[in-house]
Amino acid sequence: MKILVVDDMTSMRHVMLNLLRSIGYLDLEEATNGWQAFQMMQKTTYDLLITDLNMPKMDGRELLQEVRGNEKLSRTPVLIVSCEQDKDKVKELLQHGVNGFVVKPFNGVTLQKQLNRIERQQAMEKERAEKKGWFSGG
Repeated sequence: MKILVVDDMTSMRHVMLNLLRSIGYLDLEEATNGWQAFQMMQKTTYDLLITDLNMPKMDGRELLQEVRGNEKLSRTPVLIVSCEQDKDKVKELLQHGVNGFVVKPFNGVTLQKQLNRIERQQAMEKERAEKKGWFSGG
């Protein structure tokens, strides 16, 4: 699984990258803000985007909106990490199609649960799409 990790704080990016490596995810790239991440996503296909919510240039919410609004990228799963616990902001992110939300600080077990859930979601969507194609092709 190729994962793009986005956070403006170098230390948080490295914590996330090390956590991901410790639970077996090794194909990792990083970006320092949403704008840089979006540019990278235009050139490279990622299986998952993990982004901080509050960043300069383009924050996690704006990045999520750009990804969902882009036909090529719209199906990319997005996991947002943040210190933010405001329920209204979380609801807004859900309305914009976020696949998961983790509150900082968190550990590898919490991250692994979110990743497993997102992988299950993706497998179910793929299965549904294949069935739909099979029936309509019929």
